[in-house]
Amino acid sequence: MARFLSEKDYFHGKAESTGILLVNLGTPDAPDAPSLRRYLKEFLSDPRVVEIPRLIWYPILYGAILTKRPAESAKKYAGVWEEEGSPLLVISRKQQQALQKEMEIRFNGPVKVHLAMRYGTPSINDALLQMKQEGVRRLLVLPLYPQYCAATTATTIEAVYDELKKWRWLPELRQINHYHDHPAYIDALAQSLQDHWRQHERAELLVMSFHGIPKRNLTLGDPYFCECQATARLLAKKLNLKPEQYRVTFQSRFGKAEWLQPYTDKTLQALPAEGTKSVEIICPGFAADCLETLEEIQEENREYFMEAGGESYTYVPALNDSQEHIKAIADLIQQHTQGWKETSPDWSRQAQQKQSETSKEQAIKLGAKQ
Repeated sequence: MARFLSEKDYFHGKAESTGILLVNLGTPDAPDAPSLRRYLKEFLSDPRVVEIPRLIWYPILYGAILTKRPAESAKKYAGVWEEEGSPLLVISRKQQQALQKEMEIRFNGPVKVHLAMRYGTPSINDALLQMKQEGVRRLLVLPLYPQYCAATTATTIEAVYDELKKWRWLPELRQINHYHDHPAYIDALAQSLQDHWRQHERAELLVMSFHGIPKRNLTLGDPYFCECQATARLLAKKLNLKPEQYRVTFQSRFGKAEWLQPYTDKTLQALPAEGTKSVEIICPGFAADCLETLEEIQEENREYFMEAGGESYTYVPALNDSQEHIKAIADLIQQHTQGWKETSPDWSRQAQQKQSETSKEQAIKLGAKQ
């Protein structure tokens, strides 16, 4: 048996293309306990997500967590599930479709946008194999995490490498590790808040809530915390916010270990007693709305704030498939694909077809079957 995947579908003169692989975290297939069990098992078995020795972690994972948490999480997912499926997947597909249209406007050559999830479906392996069949020879991997983190960005890139290790003919490969300070991304965030302020009364305080990670990861050298702070600082500068007009917090902690602080829920519970009665909250680290924003932030944390004496609480949606967000991602893609044939202004279909025909003719003369 061959060690590497064959290229049986290849023929001389086959059209080539550039491929863009968008990757987000993932989602269960359905809002039920069996689907959540499969999803959580894959997610929480990743050593980059949980950096606890397996001998210690697996008894916990396969014991209390996978026996109790799936049913609990299923109820939460059911509360945000849409007719078309998981909000994260539905929005991600809209992003993919909008970006494909944008690529066709910006580039003359074939640039194909595919979507994958790090955990669940559509899988990274399946997406890469489909791109291989489509003749993708230049591949840009874009994890949809603005701030780099080993538990998100790194595990995504690692999963891509794991699949490509099986291939005989590797594509030219580039990756985007982060875009936390990219001007177009900051502009899109600022625009979303300005649009929100035109439609709603402005709150006393803007809370920028980022997904949390264990504090230990920071001490081990993960740049995530610093990149979150940089995003918040640049966004505040763009909006001319004073330091007392916004706060940076961290949400979604898990387990008993200390995570990045201040915690979002604890902050919201304390604000009314400090005199802040109205807040608006945005989650700049999420490219698409999901359980952590729609249930945890929009619902659960709202209750914390209001029960503590708050009077007004508003969640500003993620950038999702907004025009500004699609433009920002397209700018990133254009920046990182410079020099590739399909994104060159000199590319032409006629020249590509002529080159393919010449390649095929020369190969046949040398004895190739096609």
